[in-house]
Amino acid sequence: MTPVSSHAPHGQSALRTVQVLGGGNAGSSAHVRSLAAGLVARGVKVTVCAPAEAERVHDFTGAGAEHVDVARSSDPVAVAGLRAACAGADLVHAHGLHASFRAALALGGRRVRVPLVVTWHDRVPAEGPRAQLLRVLERRVARAATVMLGTTPGLVDHARRSGARDARLSAVALPGPRPAADPEDTDRRRPKIRAELGATGRPLLIAVGALERQRGHETLCDAARVWRDLDPVPLVVVAGEGPLRSALQRRIEEEDLPVTLAGRRDDVADLLAAADLALLPSRHETGSVPARQALHARVPLVAVDTEGVRELAGDAAELVPADDAEALADAVVRLLGDADRRELLRANGVRQTAGWPTEDETVAQVLSVYDELTQVRTFV
Repeated sequence: MTPVSSHAPHGQSALRTVQVLGGGNAGSSAHVRSLAAGLVARGVKVTVCAPAEAERVHDFTGAGAEHVDVARSSDPVAVAGLRAACAGADLVHAHGLHASFRAALALGGRRVRVPLVVTWHDRVPAEGPRAQLLRVLERRVARAATVMLGTTPGLVDHARRSGARDARLSAVALPGPRPAADPEDTDRRRPKIRAELGATGRPLLIAVGALERQRGHETLCDAARVWRDLDPVPLVVVAGEGPLRSALQRRIEEEDLPVTLAGRRDDVADLLAAADLALLPSRHETGSVPARQALHARVPLVAVDTEGVRELAGDAAELVPADDAEALADAVVRLLGDADRRELLRANGVRQTAGWPTEDETVAQVLSVYDELTQVRTFV
């Protein structure tokens, strides 16, 4: 039975939580939106501290939460704004490394300790001096948090190594709309979507991810040079936006690559449902939202072999080494020519996703943590 917040006993006010979000990670932002809606439905007051852009995209107020515009910065002005927003909160829940570091700064020095829950959805990739700085921030956050939640076993282990007193595995559902459950409805919409993308009569490959260096889009372009020689030529559609757009677009045009940069899309589930294959060339994935979306859409997935993808997808994905365009190209060519293997991956994906938590189960777990830490509300 799903826990529901009881009415405040003996005149007590409703539990008030503050969700702190950096706004730079689409997966964690969507999770906070889903979590806010579930908490509000259970009688919890929710304030979401996030940049204005995150509010425009995810509509936290539409979920019944109060939104406070807090910049994605750790400067004194941003920290002071966050401190004011947290005044009177029963519990603060921060998502991601930078947001949790700001939350720790904002809550520091208070005479009455407010419980701080931190969820790490992934690890920030970095090298050299920046990596050293991030490790310092991780240790600071881990020691400040009352409870650390990690979306994968690897993140939980890392939180413990960083000094967390209490680190636990977190149930995090894939939030947002799903592809239509009716296969006939999906079959009707598929030709229209493919025609709109220019993939009529040719294979459609979908990659979802920000246009950032660690996402592996350069490797994807290298592989696309091989697919250019196939007949018919597959079309690669990349759904995402980021700082590498200009450089990638220039390369696509100069080399005549069969790649389309579709920008940020709000119909990713529909794109995936229309695809022949989903591609995930990122060299850094933990609780990967694109991998989750692909498996939910029942589309065969070709992904870089990372610990996070292995934990998430199991035998429901074709895994290739990072930064290996030849291996990526070969895997795609093999799958396009092997209908039985594609069907096996789809079936494995259905079994894999059946064991994933629902949004209600995610909210229930978070509520149990909140109740444990506040010890003033009863959930029945």
